[in-house]
Amino acid sequence: MSRRNFLKRTVLAGAAICIAPTLEKVTAAERVIDGKSVVPHTAIPAGIAAVRTQRTLGSGKAAFTVSSMGYGCMGLNHNRSQYPSKENEIALVREAVERGVTLFDTAESYGYHVNEKLVGEALKGYTDRVFISSKFGHKFVNGVQVKTEEDSTPANIRRVCENSLRNLGVETLGMFYQHRIDPNTPIEVVAETVGELIKEGKILHWGMCEVNVETIRRAHKICPVTAIQSEYHFMHHTVEENGVLALCDELGIGFVPYSPLNRGFLGGMINEYTRFDPTNDNRQTLPRFQPEAIRANYRIVEVLNAFGRTRGITPAQVALAWLMNKKTFIVPIPGTTKLSHLEENLRACDIVFTAEEMNELEKAVTAIPVMGSRYDALQESKIQK
Repeated sequence: MSRRNFLKRTVLAGAAICIAPTLEKVTAAERVIDGKSVVPHTAIPAGIAAVRTQRTLGSGKAAFTVSSMGYGCMGLNHNRSQYPSKENEIALVREAVERGVTLFDTAESYGYHVNEKLVGEALKGYTDRVFISSKFGHKFVNGVQVKTEEDSTPANIRRVCENSLRNLGVETLGMFYQHRIDPNTPIEVVAETVGELIKEGKILHWGMCEVNVETIRRAHKICPVTAIQSEYHFMHHTVEENGVLALCDELGIGFVPYSPLNRGFLGGMINEYTRFDPTNDNRQTLPRFQPEAIRANYRIVEVLNAFGRTRGITPAQVALAWLMNKKTFIVPIPGTTKLSHLEENLRACDIVFTAEEMNELEKAVTAIPVMGSRYDALQESKIQK
């Protein structure tokens, strides 16, 4: 989205949305989570899954208002086994726009430009109604990722930014995240470079992925951070334990959980007999997705299923609603290639849990030990604790 279209987005998004969930539930959700209505309630037919509220990531000049739930685009082509035809994927992304989603997340590394180009094609003609976030920081040589190294040098940040703008067909990126920390480039240098890109109008806001409290504080002093993107769900609570979530609250920084359903596991459709495509699915290599771990961890899905069954909601909706009820500055970005899952996810935006229900869920889930780490040793080494 360009800067000149920034102020028009709210009005245009309102004109675009024609479907929504039950009004009574949405009104309650907005009252409790302090969301901002995208369009007047009377303009939205009841009963259809859609995002009808917004949340603000960041604060002050770094404030960034988006739909309460975003769309993670990685799985459209990368690391999630087989996927539908390009035409069907484009149609699904556009359906998400019509259902109120205004934040779409991609990266240079999701198939090295492939995902960005797909997202750019899907959102062509819609970029005055949405924001697109992308990422920099991985090192590539001739289009192949050097997995043992990262590159957040100023030159590479600028190169990736220009490529992303071209691939996506936009004048300005809504968000630009550092994908992983580069140990050889001080975060102050990264923040200064990003600050220059903001002044040049090439990005609106910036954030970082999988960083610790110290790095966030250092970066935020140089160029205000809008959001932190890290893994966070019922099976991974590191951001609670290491103080990152509390720091976001303290500094007015938003939080965007990626893989909020633990790569689909918390939806309940994966079991120990599930086989992942060896040519395009990283789950086959992850310790947490080995048959023994899946069998042991499925007890968590059973807890979510039991909790949701009495409330008429699915395990996936329980997991997403739990995140959104934790903090008003949390905007999850679940991905999908199926319309049914998109609808299921969006309905979670309207679910409000009481404090007692939140405690009940957390007590039941934390009583079950999680088997297997989320990444292999190399990937874990790139994540700040």
